This record gives sequence, C-alpha cells and structure tokens, in this order.
Amino acid sequence: MNATSSEDPGRIVLLTTSHRVAPGLLSWPAWQALRTADRVLCADEAHPQLPYLRDAGIEVEQEAPTAQELVDACAGGRTVAVVATGEGEPRLTDGLARLAGSGRVQMPALELLPGSYDLPGARLLDLVQVMDRIRTECPWSSTQTHQGLAKYGIEEAYELVEAIESGDRDELREELGDVLLQVVFHARIAQEGRPEDGSEAFSIDDVAGTIVEKLIHRHPHVFGDDTAETPEDVKAHWLRTKAVEKQRTSVTEGIPLHQPALALAAKLASRTRTAGLDVALPAGGGIGYELLALAARAEAEGTDPETALRVAARAYRDAIRAAEEARARG
Repeated sequence: MNATSSEDPGRIVLLTTSHRVAPGLLSWPAWQALRTADRVLCADEAHPQLPYLRDAGIEVEQEAPTAQELVDACAGGRTVAVVATGEGEPRLTDGLARLAGSGRVQMPALELLPGSYDLPGARLLDLVQVMDRIRTECPWSSTQTHQGLAKYGIEEAYELVEAIESGDRDELREELGDVLLQVVFHARIAQEGRPEDGSEAFSIDDVAGTIVEKLIHRHPHVFGDDTAETPEDVKAHWLRTKAVEKQRTSVTEGIPLHQPALALAAKLASRTRTAGLDVALPAGGGIGYELLALAARAEAEGTDPETALRVAARAYRDAIRAAEEARARG
C-alpha cells in the first residue's frame, strides 16, 4: 500500500483499561467499539478482561501483530480493536509512529480509547498491594511490629512538618508519602491480628472506614442539616460531636503526654480556654514554669509556640553557620 492509494485505510482502536478497576467494568464507548470492530486482538492470554469480553459474546483473537500487520489488517475500511496489555503496547505504538513518519504508508485512523478510568485515590490500591508483598517477602519488613515502627512514625511526622515550613513542594509530596507509608504499614501488620493476646485483626479498609465515619459525623454542616458560616462554627460542631463520642470526664483526656513539651503546654492551655475554665498557671520557680507561661500566652494570642520556636531556632542555626563561614574566611 502506498500513500497515494484511494483505498479506505480503516481504523485502529487501542483500548486501554485500568487494573485498579474491576474487570468487566468498561465504559459504554468501549463496549460499542468492541462490538462493532471487525476484529478484536489481545496479545496477553491472561488479560483479566478477556473472560468478561468472551462472556459478552465478543470474539477475541490472541495475537500480537506488528505495526505493518495491523495496518494491513485495517485495509479496506476495516476496524481492528486492540485490547492493550498492562504496559500499554509501546512496541506497537512506536512502530505505528515510525510508519506514519515515513510518509510511505496510508495510515488508518488511530483512536486511543480508555475503557476504564482511575478514580481519585486509585494509586492507593497500588500502595496496598506493594506493602502486602513487602510484608510477605522482605526479611526486614516481615518482622516489624507496631512498637518497632513507632519511632519512624515520629520521625516522618517531624520531617513532614519541616517540608511544610520549608515551602518545598517536591519535598512535601515525598514526605507525605513517607507518612502515608507508616499508616499502610501499621494497617498491614494489624491485618494479621495478635492471637496470643486476643487482639482482633483489622485492615486498611477498616482504618479508612473508621475515619470516614468520624469525618461525616463531625461535619453535620456538610453531610447533615446543620449550618456553619465561620471556622469558629465548624470548630464548635467538632468539639460538640467529639465530646459526645468520647464521653470524657476531663478536657485533659486524649492529650498525648509524649508530644514535645511546648506543644503539650499549648494544647493544655487551648483545651482549658475552649472549655471556659479559669485555671491559674501553677506557681513555681525555674525555667520550666516560665516556659509554661510563655506557651500559654502564645496560645492565647493565636501563635503556635512550637512553630515559633522552630522559626527562631532556624534563624539561630543560620547565624551559627554565618559565624562559622566568617571564621573560616579568617
């Protein structure tokens, strides 16, 4: 066939699917293209879509044609649909591009047709699968416990805060991934349960389900009939629903005592102020009580003392480096 031929060159439909969507759940345009194609080809005999296509009465030929063979198969106005493998058929598409670029071949119309789309969050399924394999096959990961991983959760949280404060978006994306890994890793360990002490197993789906229920319940102004016009209204909703859920007898319950001391002091002051309690700061001598007073004052003024001290500490670090450089220049 040459470029001046008047014969209809036909059409190629390259159908792509997502392994993150259940097989058989294809878009309506995809089903139409498959049903009306003169031939349907797939190189992968184990492709997860094939049983569903055949159940739907679509004849699928197991073939891996070259670019030229595919062009020839379309000659005369025929439509050939290719169900792409997971790699997306790069060899075939590269070959078609070379033929088109040569100018010697009358090319069929080429349509890239997504048969199924990834929904937002679909790559989280990949993370769960990767973590499952690592937990099973990696000599280090397969022996880890919640207790052994606890320090890494703390480290990754601090690194995330540092990325946020630095303003580096690439670093932020990476550190968010590291924090997410901790969640998925712990959930994968929990999936195995602890028969020795009767602890029930739970999975990442249980973790996600729990936080979804909590978010819906604590946002009645979004998912219910309540209204909230200001951030203060939202916070009031949150505190009311949280109080009902937790049934706590003290505003200090639920405050982790192992967090950094400045953050702990500010959290205690915040809970006290929000509850409308008038509690005087304890009298005492020494720097600890002075720091407590500073933390309470910062919280009352709307300043996070932990963040403020980190900003000042970084400025101090920069000053130290400048002094070192000056001394080195001599």
